[in-house]
Amino acid sequence: MFVDFLYELRGAGLLVSSHEWRVLLEGLAKGLHGSSLDGFYRLARLTCVKDTSQYDLFDQAFLKYFRNVAFEASALTQELLDWLNNPIQKKLLSDEERALLESLDLERLREMFEERMKEQKERHDGGNRWIGTGGTSPFGHGGTHPSGIRIGGPGGGRSAMQIAHERRFKDYRKDLVLDVRQIDLALRKLRMLGREGAEEELDIEQTVDKTGKNAGDLSLVFKAPRRNQLKLILLMDVGGSMDPYAELVGRLFTAASRAGRFSKFRSYYFHNCVYDEVFEDAQFRNGIKVEDLIANSSRDERLVVVGDALMHPAEILHPGGHIYYYHHNPRAGIDWLKRLSEYYRFSVWLNPEKKRYWPRTTIEVVEQVFSMHELTLNGLEDAVSDLLRRGK
Repeated sequence: MFVDFLYELRGAGLLVSSHEWRVLLEGLAKGLHGSSLDGFYRLARLTCVKDTSQYDLFDQAFLKYFRNVAFEASALTQELLDWLNNPIQKKLLSDEERALLESLDLERLREMFEERMKEQKERHDGGNRWIGTGGTSPFGHGGTHPSGIRIGGPGGGRSAMQIAHERRFKDYRKDLVLDVRQIDLALRKLRMLGREGAEEELDIEQTVDKTGKNAGDLSLVFKAPRRNQLKLILLMDVGGSMDPYAELVGRLFTAASRAGRFSKFRSYYFHNCVYDEVFEDAQFRNGIKVEDLIANSSRDERLVVVGDALMHPAEILHPGGHIYYYHHNPRAGIDWLKRLSEYYRFSVWLNPEKKRYWPRTTIEVVEQVFSMHELTLNGLEDAVSDLLRRGK
């Protein structure tokens, strides 16, 4: 975006090479300018000027190119403030309108969506029929429809029955430095110690006993080291209403994925509810069939599911109720959750949503299938105890 500035410098008589310009761009990419015009001035002068005698030429070119940028930025700031002070309010539904809209079933909703896609030719905002934004139409985003198909835009209302766009979320980080050691300490309790592998650890008691029986001649006795034999599978809800909890789940993921913590550790992603497959990455490119996951697992492996369990009721209770419009699953989400819970003898669900918000939501449905704990330090400790003593 600063190519014109490069030619401005050259036009002023500064011999700025492509190598020096690339160094400037790398400095910008690393944030060395501090996201300020003053910082950019210093960085550009440092990388583009070879001799202090050319500072004056640089200043003239810089002033000419950026002369009005401060006034333009000020005008943009005022425009943003005006917009924020006078936002367009969402249209609210009456009780009669809400009852009518909630009566739409998924099949009829999909038929209406296909019809609108064929008929609509332009953008719409604030209406109640077309695909648009900020209205009461069942199609679009940013509105107040209780059971619609979200198209584009961010989630957060938790009322969409389906979403018609590509899934692209960010993986949870596993390189976070924990600032709450209690998470780490709680997971350390999740272990089943057993001896396995080569005999490379000195057995002091047996060595003393055997040496004594051997009239004092030293006889070393070795044994296999004690290692954690517990295997863990971690399923993580990602994107949408889980975005506010990304850092918290990232900390949990960091602690759980540390090398050597468990005998075997596997992690997968899903969105809202587990269906016929889970994914190795948050972009949902590498899918693993749930049946294959189960087939390659022991029933004694520990299953931990992390998610807020909040979604449209049709998504979890109805066959074909997958949140994404282009994904068709013949079995309801609740069936897949039951399949997992029934197979693994030890399983828990960690929920970052505050417990006081659980009643009268889909959380109550999931809570009937999994032993659910709030994702707090106390809840995590209870979940660990649950995984160690609870066998179904």
